[in-house]
Amino acid sequence: MDRRNWLKAWALTPLAGLIGSWLARPAFAKGEQAVEELQKNWKSLLARGADVASDAEPLKLSDAEWKKRLSPAAYDVLRHQGTEPPGSSPLDREKRPGVFVCAGCRLPLFTSAMKFDSGTGWPSFFTTIPGAFGTSRDFKLILPRTEYHCTRCGGHHGHLFDDGPEPTGLRYCNNGVALAFIPKTGKT
Repeated sequence: MDRRNWLKAWALTPLAGLIGSWLARPAFAKGEQAVEELQKNWKSLLARGADVASDAEPLKLSDAEWKKRLSPAAYDVLRHQGTEPPGSSPLDREKRPGVFVCAGCRLPLFTSAMKFDSGTGWPSFFTTIPGAFGTSRDFKLILPRTEYHCTRCGGHHGHLFDDGPEPTGLRYCNNGVALAFIPKTGKT
């Protein structure tokens, strides 16, 4: 086989796709820089004087205090790993500039610039504000999933999937009742 035919055959192999994607890394690196800028500059989308948690100091409340503080739907999701029906949250359609905070403790989690329309019926984000979430494995649907929860109050927000858009390829699929939205121009 001559060199030209060998190169053509090699280009059709799956390995060539992997190597090709590796060679395209500089474009992805630019995307990573854009994500880092979003994560670093999230406060630029926060309304002046907004009511948010100033740090991730753990918030410990009794079950009775959580029930008093949260709506029944938010209590079910945040405290008992429930799931709201798809398409039920107006936050899935929220398009204004601003910051999404935990409905349980007001810790800033995402900005509007991190949000995308996944078509799933739940608010979806491709990255987070650094330090907002911890993760654990969830086997409720038999196959393992990655659950994420607020680092401040431990509230369940949703699940993390690897079918999101570039540059991260991630989809934080969040229950809307677990969030509050603070538009840049005002308060919730």
